[in-house]
Formats: sequence, structure tokens, C-alpha cells
Amino acid sequence: MKKIISFLIVSTFIVSHLTAQNNTPWNNRKAAVVLTYDDAINQHLDNAVPVLDSLKLKATFYITGYSFSVRTRMNEWRQLAVNGHELGNHTLYHPCVGGKGREWVGPDYDMSKYTVKRMVDETRMNNIFLQALDGKTKRTFAFTCGDMKVGDSFFIDQLKNDFIAARAVRAEMHTIDKIDLYNVDCYYVNGQTAEQMIEWVKKAVETKSLLVILFHGVGGGNSLNVDVAEHRSFLQYLKKNEKDLWIAPMIDIAEYVKKSM
Repeated sequence: MKKIISFLIVSTFIVSHLTAQNNTPWNNRKAAVVLTYDDAINQHLDNAVPVLDSLKLKATFYITGYSFSVRTRMNEWRQLAVNGHELGNHTLYHPCVGGKGREWVGPDYDMSKYTVKRMVDETRMNNIFLQALDGKTKRTFAFTCGDMKVGDSFFIDQLKNDFIAARAVRAEMHTIDKIDLYNVDCYYVNGQTAEQMIEWVKKAVETKSLLVILFHGVGGGNSLNVDVAEHRSFLQYLKKNEKDLWIAPMIDIAEYVKKSM
């Protein structure tokens, strides 16, 4: 009889432990949220970083090495890494595939005219620059304009030893077992209110998923923009709900996912 009772106690403990893990798969949280900011523009330093730091939230800034803001405010970008934010790689010159509907892509950085070698070399050069900036050798990558191919080739295939993960742009979220680390989906912000972004978070909690959010302009600086007040309200919501949310840079989340595979 004692053996049966002991077996039931152990079984109950194991079931309870597994249930808790299933309910909080993200570092003992229900969902994971990654805040990403693309292109390294002044508005990130002026409007986004002060709010993030005041709330003690850490984000990933995908840096285009030749951006005007990086060239003129380099020490401030370096300080982001000191303060715990990730400086991710967003290529050296931000090339995108040009053509119809993308007339804004200049001929010098039209990815349709690139070779895979040029794309790989420029991306690695940006890694060297970022290492000089923050001293780190591990980081993540974000596809420019969501463009993943040079011609018919997925250029990330030659860069998997250079990056822990790569962020794409499809508006999807996934559970930890369904994540492709070299095609991590995200929701990009273009005029959404705090309430609309909060709905994404609620869905992530409900489905126990990873939610990656992509900001460009914050109070200006890009046609894909979020209002400063809406951005602040959204971050404040995240902070208030940290008991359910693991909010961390992409590299931390990616390394956690990799260990769980």
C-alpha cells in the first residue's frame, strides 16, 4: 500500500511539473516578446531608448553600419550594448530587391544586381564593425525588406555560422517547437495604436508563442512609424505584465530556443 501511495505522489509531482512547463514554456513565462528596431535612426536614440531604459526593458537594434545616425552618434550606439541591448546585424548598406513598386531602391544597392558573395561579404563586414563597437562575437541578423534571396539562392545558408538567428517579416507567431531560427517571423508596426499591439501580446500569451515586434520610425524618421505616446503606452503594458512575459533581446530568446531543440 505504501508503495502505491509513493508511486501516486511521484506521478502527481511529475504531471504537475510537466503541466507547469507546458503553461510557462518561455523561461517560466507564458510567452516571449522581442522588441526590435530597424535601420539605426536618430529617433531610436531620442524617442525609444529613453523609454526602454526607464522601464528596464532590453531590445534588439538592427544596425545598418553605414547609417547616418551610426556615423554621427557612434558612442551613443555603443552605449546601448553597454546597457544590455543587442546590436544586431542589418547589413552594411541596407540593400533591397528593386523593381516595380520599389522605385526607392537605388541602383547601387539593388539586391537583384548583387552576387551572393557580395551580400555575404558586406554582411560579414558589418559584423566586424559591430564587434569593434560592442566587443561581441555572437549576434542575430535581420533581412532587409524581408528579402532573403540573391537570385535563386538563400544567402543566409552561407551565414548560419555567423549568426544565432535571422529575423524575417511575416506577421506570424509560433510556439517554441515550431520556430525556424533562420526565418523568425515578426509583426511590423505601421501606425498601430498601443491597444492594437497589446492584442498581439494577448494572442501570444493565449497560444504560448514567441512574439517579435518590428519598429522602424518612433515619432518619425521612417514612413513606417509609431506614435511616441502609443509606443510608450505599449511598453508600459509590457512592463506591467512581466509575470507572464519574457521580454528579452533576440539573441537571448534564440539561444533559449536552440537549447530546447
